Amino acid sequence: MFTIHDEVREALSAGRPVVALESTLFAHGLPAPTGEETAYALEAIVREAGAVPATIGMIDGWLTVGLDRGQIARLASEPDVRKLSRSDLAHAIATRACGATTVSATMIAAHRAGIALFATGGIGGVHRGVEHTMDVSADLTELARTRVCVVASGAKSILDLPRTLEVLETQGVPVVGYGTHALPAFFVRSSGLALHQRLDDPKQVAAMITAQRALGLETGMLLAVPVPAEHALDAAEVDAVITHALALAEQRGIRGKAVTPFLLAEIRTRTGGRSLAANVALVRNNARVAAEVAVALAQAT
Repeated sequence: MFTIHDEVREALSAGRPVVALESTLFAHGLPAPTGEETAYALEAIVREAGAVPATIGMIDGWLTVGLDRGQIARLASEPDVRKLSRSDLAHAIATRACGATTVSATMIAAHRAGIALFATGGIGGVHRGVEHTMDVSADLTELARTRVCVVASGAKSILDLPRTLEVLETQGVPVVGYGTHALPAFFVRSSGLALHQRLDDPKQVAAMITAQRALGLETGMLLAVPVPAEHALDAAEVDAVITHALALAEQRGIRGKAVTPFLLAEIRTRTGGRSLAANVALVRNNARVAAEVAVALAQAT
């Protein structure tokens, strides 16, 4: 049902820094073979920064914290790998399924294992047209109740970012700009939405995580890291492409969990692959930042 890889378990027992990584990123978010290659690259980046990587996924009904290379390859290549959120975990265990964990499911597993830092690309949020669909990602409610620091480049550009930020603020989730006062918009460095909290180095972030613990606050934290400037896309271009992709998804009747992978693939096609390069660059950068914070947190405790 729930298992922790020996290396991860030993690191946690010894108080060494550990960073959680999600599996939906490489199973559903990135095309083959880029997904699998990126999964291994993220683990290498975390190690180079002095932390232990813990890639999380569901293997034959076992929620696994610390996938090995063979397990990563399975989730990256096997057909019909499920996309697992909080509501899917128990069913996947009962049916002995293989599945890739989203932000919310990865946070649950990380918290249960005792991992404080989790690096990903971008969180889910309030979808555009929510007044008609009521489509709001479980990532937002998970951040409100699970004490894990999620290092991400804000929320995905395809979302309604003002409403996403408003929900996070209402739920009491601190959204902290890392070296920025503006919410990043995934492929774009700034959404134009102001953030009221900013931190500029790993030690400051570690101090804030420690303060949350001391206060007994059970909410998570979103550490919002802009995409590296050399890989950022133009905001106007991205918005135009998203508008077209959303219309196409509506025309084809694409709904629910299928929406995000469809939109990202369409954006990738219409930007000539530049969005894919930005996606890979930002998640690699986020893994590095998360590892640096994990190291600082381990040194402070």
